[in-house]
Amino acid sequence: MSANSRLTIAAHALAWIGLYQRQGHEVATSEKIAASANTNPVVIRRLLGELRRAGLVESRRGAGAGWSLARELGSITLLDVYEAVEPGPLFAMHRTTPDQGCVVGHGIQPAMRGIYQDIEETLRHELARVTLEKVLRDVLAAPRQPL
Repeated sequence: MSANSRLTIAAHALAWIGLYQRQGHEVATSEKIAASANTNPVVIRRLLGELRRAGLVESRRGAGAGWSLARELGSITLLDVYEAVEPGPLFAMHRTTPDQGCVVGHGIQPAMRGIYQDIEETLRHELARVTLEKVLRDVLAAPRQPL
């Protein structure tokens, strides 16, 4: 199993756009954002499409095409971003029903469901406390490593 980086890359893109706009630019291209995140522009465009559907970014087509924030970084929380790019539950149950004749097979899903609900509630609470403004502030304060 590998960790999912969609939330991190989406937060990266939003923080990058926010900083870019503060530097006087109107829109950011997916190519420039992708270069910063060291990923393919297609990955960025897909995530930005999801963020646009959630009302977090806007896109401009034609001459001067690109992406801009639809809201200020201070009004966007990591929960907003998470809900835009991670629509499903954090944890999943078995794809098929476990053996109900087995004591563990019978009880594992109800036991895990309660645990997972508590974890997801805590995660959502913590993500709601952090704005993208704070993320950008922390990004800018991070010590730079020598290349």
